[in-house]
Parts: sequence; structure tokens; C-alpha cells
Amino acid sequence: QMQLVESGGGLVQTGGSLRLSCAASGRTISAYAMGWFRQAPGKEREFVATMYSTGDSTYYADSVKGRFTISRDSAKNTAYLQMSSLKPEDTAVYYCAATYGVGWYLRPNDYNYWGQGTQVTVSV
Repeated sequence: QMQLVESGGGLVQTGGSLRLSCAASGRTISAYAMGWFRQAPGKEREFVATMYSTGDSTYYADSVKGRFTISRDSAKNTAYLQMSSLKPEDTAVYYCAATYGVGWYLRPNDYNYWGQGTQVTVSV
């Protein structure tokens, strides 16, 4: 089993930045594709970013492309989502997820392991 714990959320002004962390335990993330999703109140969980298990390929939702960066530190067994130029519409609970595999995974059902989520609120 793999456990994922997100941190780093908070309240930030429009245009600001945050870095979310996803600390993994129980398994090494270098064998897993990682993903970030978000869910705003009353909306479905939506894809944000994903990274190959090899760490050398990433894919982003159009809404965050150029502003968000997914990365990982295998030595710390931690994945990250660096968010910049934040907008009010980025407000949501952000979840990290992991699945055993090589490719990009864009659907929540593709993932086996989930964190508990961390709230990001972007004020006007």
C-alpha cells in the first residue's frame, strides 16, 4: 500500500504562488505515475497535471499550462505542484494521486492511491 499526504495549501492573492507537496510512504514514487487533480465546490474532480513514472515527461490541463509545474524528488519520495500566476478560478481542494504504470493518466479512475487533499484559495 502507498500513503500520500498533501501539504502546502493556503490562502493566496491573485497572481501569487504556492507549492504543494505530496509525501509518499509505503512505496517509492519512482515506480509510479503521479498526478494532481482538483475539485471545486459543486464540481467534479478535474485533471491538473501528470508525470511519467520515469519523471521525464509531463502533461498539463490547458487551464494550467504555463503556470503550474509538476515535479518530484525521488530522494525525498515526494511529488510537487508548483503553482504561479494563480487565479480565483484555481480555488479548489487539490489532490495528489499515484498509479503503477509508465504513461500519462488523466482520469481519476486511472489512479489507485489518493491523498486527503489540501485547500487552495485564491482571493481577488
